[in-house]
Amino acid sequence: MKLFFSFLLLITTCSIANKAFAQPKAYSVYNAHSHNDYANDTPFYKAFQKGFGSIEADIYPIDGELFVAHNKKDISKENTLTKMYLQPLLKELNKSPNRKVQLLIDIKENYAVALPLLIKQLQPLKKFYTNGRVLILISGNRPLPAEYANYPGYISFDDDLIHPHTPEQWKRVGLVSLQFTVFTKWKGDSTIAREEEDRLRRVINAVHNAGKPIRFWDAPDTVASWQEQMKLGVDFIGTDKIEALGNFLNNH
Repeated sequence: MKLFFSFLLLITTCSIANKAFAQPKAYSVYNAHSHNDYANDTPFYKAFQKGFGSIEADIYPIDGELFVAHNKKDISKENTLTKMYLQPLLKELNKSPNRKVQLLIDIKENYAVALPLLIKQLQPLKKFYTNGRVLILISGNRPLPAEYANYPGYISFDDDLIHPHTPEQWKRVGLVSLQFTVFTKWKGDSTIAREEEDRLRRVINAVHNAGKPIRFWDAPDTVASWQEQMKLGVDFIGTDKIEALGNFLNNH
């Protein structure tokens, strides 16, 4: 029933799309997404210097600050979003005039508090998100589509196709992120079943027809999985294996 409901909403969303989104014609390391980037041994820099086009950070708003952590119990006072991501991003973009990146910020709780803090902290990056070199994507605990208009236009939203959108609300969606294991139980260690591959292809094509790029979370982090996602036209391939996926895409 959950799967059926997701597809039903996807089809509804497609009907309000402005234009189709073409899948990547050629893959590069720009199509890589650093999942839970803060958990690797060199947050931000390893993925950015490898050329990843998408980097993810989970945040908690506490006492007027945004802290980066997957679980609240793991928060360290040194690990702020500004220190770990925003300041390094500003520095590196000033040095790399042709570089583009999307920063996916997963709000773990209390978006009503987190978003005003984030908007304030993003001000030093203004020239980069206004000229299209940085896409700020809000995921996790985020506003309902009816609230999108309350936030600046440079804020885009990651969507899971749970809630319907008006055409204007759909314009604020910058990415569709779906759970891989809802559509297939394939472990990425053999050949995927034709029925499951067709199911993935239908949802990917529908999202593209709705004018948006797509990524999957909870997908197998294996070479076979990366190859399958490329075959199907997934726009951003998520990984915890930054070096391995980066090298794979660079050698593809």
